[in-house]
Amino acid sequence: MAERPNGVTMHGQPLTLIGDEVKVGDKAPDFALLDTGLSPVSLSAYAGKAVVIVSVPSLDTPVCDLETRRFNQEAARLGDRVAVVAVSMDLPFAQKRWCGAAGVSNVTTLSDHREASFGLGYGFLIKELRLLARAVIVIDPGGAIRYVELVKEITSEPDYEAALKAVNECLAGQ
Repeated sequence: MAERPNGVTMHGQPLTLIGDEVKVGDKAPDFALLDTGLSPVSLSAYAGKAVVIVSVPSLDTPVCDLETRRFNQEAARLGDRVAVVAVSMDLPFAQKRWCGAAGVSNVTTLSDHREASFGLGYGFLIKELRLLARAVIVIDPGGAIRYVELVKEITSEPDYEAALKAVNECLAGQ
């Protein structure tokens, strides 16, 4: 498995990412995640939709909380042709509790804790922490990656506007 030293930083300290880096134009790698009811979910569950994947270290941290709430608001405006998914290593029970407490209902939370298949497949698994790096991926309805932002400093927020522009471009191309 590929290792990318200094792939991201946390408070300026370099961290290593494991997995091959995904790029715009790639076919989106499949994954095996768990929903909050412990049911398996793969990328094929969203076939025919544009998919926004919000990769976060943990929903129980301030920046991840803020980011996921923001994408929850945006998801309400995007409509049913778009699925917005937040992926973390948090246990499904913690994700369910967080969503209830935060009032998040437009974003589906999925856990990568079991196999790290998303983290490894997209190149976002942080070796030193076994957490996911902060990233946003937009996948078009045909399964191609149309936007990738790996946030270099994981304590920073992503570029929301650029991600939303990519989603709107996917929808306009349908």
